Amino acid sequence: MRSIRLTRALSRARHAAIGAAIGGAIGGFISKNAASTGGALGAFAGAMIGETRVTARSRIDQVKERRNLEQAEQ
Repeated sequence: MRSIRLTRALSRARHAAIGAAIGGAIGGFISKNAASTGGALGAFAGAMIGETRVTARSRIDQVKERRNLEQAEQ
């Protein structure tokens, strides 16, 4: 099992790359400068989403694991 730090870093990187591509493409319709700015803002937003998704998923997994342990004790 991967550590939460590694999983979080990989998720941030993946979502940042996707966000940068989308932001750059949208900004590219306007101008070169807008493409650069859109890519940067998209990467930032993607990294924030990636961070949140891993944190929420790890919390859900913890609750499921705790529930399974409680059921096994009964």
